[in-house]
Amino acid sequence: MADYLRGKNVVVTGAGRGIGRAVAMACAAEGGNVVVADYGVGTAGEDPSSAVADAVVEEIEDAGGTAVAVADTVTTMEGGHRIVHAALERWGSIDGVVCVAGILRERMLFKMAEQEWDPVIETHLKGTFTVFRAAAELMREQRAGTLIGFTSGAFAGSVAQANYSAAKGGIVSLVRSAAAGMYRYGVTANCIAPVARTRMSASVPTELDMGEPEDVAPLVVYLLSDAARHVTGQVYTANGGRIALWNQPVEVREMVTDGRWTPEQIEARFDADLGQEPMGLIARLEEMRRAAAAGDTPNP
Repeated sequence: MADYLRGKNVVVTGAGRGIGRAVAMACAAEGGNVVVADYGVGTAGEDPSSAVADAVVEEIEDAGGTAVAVADTVTTMEGGHRIVHAALERWGSIDGVVCVAGILRERMLFKMAEQEWDPVIETHLKGTFTVFRAAAELMREQRAGTLIGFTSGAFAGSVAQANYSAAKGGIVSLVRSAAAGMYRYGVTANCIAPVARTRMSASVPTELDMGEPEDVAPLVVYLLSDAARHVTGQVYTANGGRIALWNQPVEVREMVTDGRWTPEQIEARFDADLGQEPMGLIARLEEMRRAAAAGDTPNP
């Protein structure tokens, strides 16, 4: 046992498997008391079970740590409240929440059904909100705490996961809003975009080199710790031994006219004065299209 989070009470959702489990184990190993929250469902949200959360608690306790299991859904306000208040009821306060819970329903946009859109938004985006909302109320009173959301590089766009991408983009904006809104109360909010081999990532074809779930956990532990009280409103990627910082959205160019623009005026100046910012995903698709047309295999 180490002491990086000694005495801190932390909630981790989606903690029964994969990255959530690795985070829960790491927090407990660093002296934190951990609420292991997992509804125990399949990747599409089916067949809930408390077994996975109970198993992680058993692992933590066998290693000398302290944890409690909560098998509840993050998709309702009541569920988010119960998950957060499990820490309050057991240990008297809440120092951090880490929202990892998620599901996938992959489909091209022109084939996606409402039944494939709603559960993904509900689990990822609303599920982060319900836990943040319950924790923020308590942290505001304490004037201290840490909110950590989990996004994905897909928040910048996805070919076949518009639902997941939209949810992950929403989480980035939610985290930035939480950072701004909770700043005066001493509460930090940050986002992690992990790249790791998990049950969920295994179902999605990718050319990315992936680390392990355990590679993501140290960054979470750091952001939960007293050493990171100055870090807020940021998005970090964690992949193996690599940690990267994403930029903040800002205006990059402008064009101005006297009065109101006409479409013809915009056309005349658009490309030279305003133009576009390159979208990496579109550039990659264009590269693949050209390679396919030439009979070549594009580099990964």
